[in-house]
Amino acid sequence: MRKTDRAELTELHARICKALADPTRLLIINELRDGRRSVGEIADELRISQPNASRHLAVLRDRGIVATERAGSTIFYALTSDKVVAAVDLLREFMAEELGARGRANLAG
Repeated sequence: MRKTDRAELTELHARICKALADPTRLLIINELRDGRRSVGEIADELRISQPNASRHLAVLRDRGIVATERAGSTIFYALTSDKVVAAVDLLREFMAEELGARGRANLAG
């Protein structure tokens, strides 16, 4: 991989990770794991305002994590790849293991 490609990929990686670094956006991704949802459905499920949900969805859309589809006057959001869910799940698994290891270390200490 060329140095410029590596730098560009690293920058994109950081932008994606930054988008995923928000708890509400992680909850939105979890909501979308089973299929497309409207802003209203997401807001209702997460008990947040529609404008707040829209702002978070805009960040995810700008990073290419979600895509939109219009059906009449309703805009639906869906994940662009199942790999997003797999990545989030992998990180969650890693963190659960870390928490378990810390708990065992605290008990031993």
